[in-house]
Amino acid sequence: MERGHEEFMSGVGRENAQKLRKAIEDINPGRPINLMEVCGTHTMTIARSGIRNMLPKNVRLLSGPGCPVCVTSAGDIDKAIEYSRISGAILATFGDMVRVPGSRYSLSQARAEGSDVRVVYSVYEALKIAEANPGRSVIFESIGFETTVPSAADAVKRAEEGGLKNFFVLSLNKTVPQVLETLSASEDVKIDGFILPGHVAAIIGERPFRFLAADYGINGIISGFDTEDVLLSIAGLLKHIRDKEAVIENQYSRVVAEQGNTAALELLYEVFEPCDAAWRGMGTIPGSGLKVREEYAAYDAERRFGIEAPDAEEPRGCRCGDVLKGLIDPQDCPLFGDKCIPDNPVGPCMVSSEGSCGIWYRERNAG
Repeated sequence: MERGHEEFMSGVGRENAQKLRKAIEDINPGRPINLMEVCGTHTMTIARSGIRNMLPKNVRLLSGPGCPVCVTSAGDIDKAIEYSRISGAILATFGDMVRVPGSRYSLSQARAEGSDVRVVYSVYEALKIAEANPGRSVIFESIGFETTVPSAADAVKRAEEGGLKNFFVLSLNKTVPQVLETLSASEDVKIDGFILPGHVAAIIGERPFRFLAADYGINGIISGFDTEDVLLSIAGLLKHIRDKEAVIENQYSRVVAEQGNTAALELLYEVFEPCDAAWRGMGTIPGSGLKVREEYAAYDAERRFGIEAPDAEEPRGCRCGDVLKGLIDPQDCPLFGDKCIPDNPVGPCMVSSEGSCGIWYRERNAG
């Protein structure tokens, strides 16, 4: 699935690559080790650099739930489709979300049936659409982690300040620490260490991850996204595991401060507050979602329209949820590369650019 030694070495420099590989071999505890890269961008780096093929056989890298498109449940996709059917409404969403299948069909199919579904690259484009269409309700499907939610909060505040009455947010946003706790507490797969997402940590800081070591004895390293960053994080995790330590380390200190981005956090929690949220393949995780606060209820699509989607089931045969939990590799899903391909995806992990199934498929076919 991954690329070879030559490309790997060219990514970080041959001499440095050899040093890092040797360091990992020397540190290797010897027993089976499961490390999970949480972020889809890390999965991309690992695949493109051939890192899996460079590691000792006993060290396994698992792809985690770090793709916001992938973890969105079929029920939430169905909900967005129902909102797109509101008479006169415009549903603004990111491009990947248009193709993600719900329990029956996708937003792309809803658009073909007459729904006004528009692809935007930021929430601010949705604001502009609302300004240009004062007689229509514009609903922004807000999907993301702590990295992008401050922008949605800022857009809500701009709408209020500008007296914009037709802009609404359908918040399907999620927060990362809670899902990591769910995975850590699970008996399905033993995770020995997390390669923690640098982008999320840039907003929330180091502190929200410390429970992993304190409560579960699991190591975590906040990592940057270069090949060298990832290798250094793997080496650090193996060292802590070998030495029987449990620590949270910030390897990405050039970007991530201990307290995070306090201004962004204040903005986020001024407009949004925690709520329970459904995660694909993992059910409802308490306190892992973000809903619009009562003070900004005028911009909350769910309060304004109150639409409920019917009960949803995951696509038959799709094991995207098991991939997100690290139970299987993408190629272990019976649909992978056969019935489920990027041009005809069954599950969201094959749709998103950060989805592990799509990444594995593209790298498998790169040559």
